[in-house]
Amino acid sequence: MTKFGNLATRVVVALFGIPLMILLCIVGKIPFLIFALIIGVVSFFEFSKIISKRKFHPNLFIGTASVVLMILNSYLYFVETHILILIIIPIILLSELLRRGESSTANLGTTLLGIFYIGLFSAALVELREFYSDSHFQYDNGGYIILSMFASIWICDSAAYFIGSAYGRHKVLPRVSPNKSWEGAVAGFVFSIITMVVAFELILDFLSLKDAILIGIIVGLFGQAGDFVESQIKRDANVKDSSSLIPGHGGIFDRFDSILFSAPIVYLYLYFLNS
Repeated sequence: MTKFGNLATRVVVALFGIPLMILLCIVGKIPFLIFALIIGVVSFFEFSKIISKRKFHPNLFIGTASVVLMILNSYLYFVETHILILIIIPIILLSELLRRGESSTANLGTTLLGIFYIGLFSAALVELREFYSDSHFQYDNGGYIILSMFASIWICDSAAYFIGSAYGRHKVLPRVSPNKSWEGAVAGFVFSIITMVVAFELILDFLSLKDAILIGIIVGLFGQAGDFVESQIKRDANVKDSSSLIPGHGGIFDRFDSILFSAPIVYLYLYFLNS
């Protein structure tokens, strides 16, 4: 596909996908839970397929079930998270005894990595959306924060790409992502903060300006870090995209790596801010 054709495909998908995501973030509750489940389950599947290129084999069945339980628990609260973890880990360890093949330690490690990286971080996204659920009148605030984070990530990525392409001379981590420069990363970071300041003026007036700026800093730093982390996993397996599920955009893991990595940090910030 030509660059123009790929760009056109990306635009068409965005025109349909962005309004749907806005709706899901605003509505919250079960629709957003389903959204998070799709992100978590599909990302774990894509992660497992990437890892399998290295001849390691995460436990797809138990791993997927664990991811689902973690995300459901973040909404339904049927057990404390640490109890759920204490249940999952022995099951994973014992299940490997029954599997044939080599690299048992690598299989265990990648299964646990996928569960706690993707499962816990997807659960944190739900926790963030439900952060204001104790108040009916403030319930939409969690959705506004996530919408602002998505906007911040998208604008950060765009600024990093265009400014990095035009002026990038100094590579950040060439062994992980050879095309990304410090110039682009700094531009993305700055625009991430600017986006959150604009969001503060438009929909985040329940936060202070300082909080909006700090969330912009978190997203600008950890959103880009999440992209590097996923790139490192893919490069280690010599894979370009996590899948081709989303035309012109790669896979679910590709599209949501930044929000997955920044959501738990923003949640922790708000949690300790309100403690």
